Amino acid sequence: MVQVDTAKQTGQEGAGRRDTGAAPWRAGIRRAILICSRPGPWKRGLVLAALALLLGLLLLLHGQITNRGGLGSLVETFLPWFGVFIPVLLAGALWRRSASAVAALLLPVVVWLSLFGGLLGDKSHPGSDLTVATHNVGAENPDPVGTARDLAASGADVLALVELASQARGTYEKELAQAYPYHTVLGTVGLWSKLPLSDTRPVDIDTDYGPLADTKPADVKLAYARALRATVATDQGPLAVYVAHLGSVRVFPRQGFWTDSRDRGAEPLAEAVAAEQNKRVVLLGDLNGTMDDRAFADITSQLRSAQEVAGDGFGFTWPARFPVARIDQILVRGVEPKSSWVLPATGSDHLPVAAGISW
Repeated sequence: MVQVDTAKQTGQEGAGRRDTGAAPWRAGIRRAILICSRPGPWKRGLVLAALALLLGLLLLLHGQITNRGGLGSLVETFLPWFGVFIPVLLAGALWRRSASAVAALLLPVVVWLSLFGGLLGDKSHPGSDLTVATHNVGAENPDPVGTARDLAASGADVLALVELASQARGTYEKELAQAYPYHTVLGTVGLWSKLPLSDTRPVDIDTDYGPLADTKPADVKLAYARALRATVATDQGPLAVYVAHLGSVRVFPRQGFWTDSRDRGAEPLAEAVAAEQNKRVVLLGDLNGTMDDRAFADITSQLRSAQEVAGDGFGFTWPARFPVARIDQILVRGVEPKSSWVLPATGSDHLPVAAGISW
């Protein structure tokens, strides 16, 4: 009996030893199965990868977005800012350790850099033959005297002002008279120059439209003129200068991004520039849109942005306190932009801009 019990005990101990040896083997199998069942780096973060691809396609095909409710123009107005989603998605991809999301991000990165990479550096060059500037001085500007003096101190040879309120017009004429012996004002836009001006005339950008437009007298229409054309006599020859303030844009809950007034004015402005006989042309003013906006395709096909050619950065101008878009433009043809920059804030809700050009 003792021997049997001993044998049984020995057998039980052997079985226990066999179980102990098998336990790590079974645990290893379980761990292997677990590892194999986990999603790999190419399977993790598929939602992030999809979002990255959608962002890249939006940047690449923004021109194909419907403009119903102004959606296409709204996207294009703030197109550079879609780049802020790239580091956000990258942070998510790294946190999820998702190789697929990181790879998908290559598309928006490449497209964004192709669209806006050229604006990241300083492309300005020293020296220019003429300095031009433009500013939406703001109808509600509480300090037109200070604004005029700041603009005169900028050193611009040719200065365009838009949104000139009737009550402030005399102030600007008085304060700018010493620095600019030549000037012309039509409606709410004006041009001041250190060089002689001639051949000044209004440019009809369809500010007045509809059945009653033709019944309004010319002097009434002129009072609300928002664009003009003049010739500046330079040492290198005549320069055609256009000053324009296109219609405002609005965001409405039902209509969406309303751009009808602006878009309606952009067409005749483009036609006027196309018909210009002078080879040297400068367009100054507040166009209430960025040059990425499809509404300006007929203008950008004829003129180059001084900021894009010779600026430093994006040159955002509106709103003055925290600029998010460049809607105040200096566009040229037949002259070479050498530099472009944003001037310090005034009492307006826009920032003034300037550019140096050469022949």
